[in-house]
Amino acid sequence: MCIAVFIWNSHPLYPFLLLLNRDEYHTRPTSPLGWWEDGEILGGRDGEAGGTWLACTRNGRLAFVTNVREIKANFQGKSRGDLPVRFLKSKNSPKEFADELMGEADQYHGFNLIVADLCSMTMLYITNRTKDNGLSVIEVSPGIHVLSNATLDTPWPKAQRLMHSFKDMLDKYGEAEISIEEMTANLMRDTTKDDESRLPHIYHPEFECQLSSIFVEADTSLGRYGTRSTSAVVLRTSGDVSFYETHLQKDLWKEQTICYHMEKEKATL
Repeated sequence: MCIAVFIWNSHPLYPFLLLLNRDEYHTRPTSPLGWWEDGEILGGRDGEAGGTWLACTRNGRLAFVTNVREIKANFQGKSRGDLPVRFLKSKNSPKEFADELMGEADQYHGFNLIVADLCSMTMLYITNRTKDNGLSVIEVSPGIHVLSNATLDTPWPKAQRLMHSFKDMLDKYGEAEISIEEMTANLMRDTTKDDESRLPHIYHPEFECQLSSIFVEADTSLGRYGTRSTSAVVLRTSGDVSFYETHLQKDLWKEQTICYHMEKEKATL
């Protein structure tokens, strides 16, 4: 489970600004934010399946994925974390990549995938949870969006809380430089939980209540589960990109920021 809020193509200083919490079992091996072996992909990495929940490239490609909250079907699906990696390594445009996935929708458990070319300012939302179990591809409109574990902008209470808080923080800063550290600390550490009557009633009520906060902390039969990292990706109009991450490592929170300039000449058109 994860939750993300972002503003797309509608801010005077930041064409794109994303905050994302990654929720996972604490025992699942994970590599923190860093450049991968090829020096082109930047992001954290799942040490078990080799994929990622959020990553970007020097030439302006970006992708992130969340799971769909559902009772899992009894089949061994492909790793959803591989979807962002496939897009980042491909030379296809977001639309071409979505077309490539059309015949593979039933090979994965439910996913919500955002793929973007930040050079051409093209962003698509892709999900394999539709009424006909096919693939839905939607161009993301300018503005503020929240992606949790239902379709994009589904008004779950915690998604609405995050959207309102994000908008208030943007209004507070106006056209001034935003402190990403302050924004992530104020917005993404919210442990407010919902009343049972407002839960989606997919999982057991007690577990759903624990998942209803933006920052998740839960004890389960499989071990400790919750928010393992908070990330922020910021694109400035200059083409400068900042990727900030604070992550949990051996019960200690560590943070780092990696900056680079987007290489527009290598963008996929």
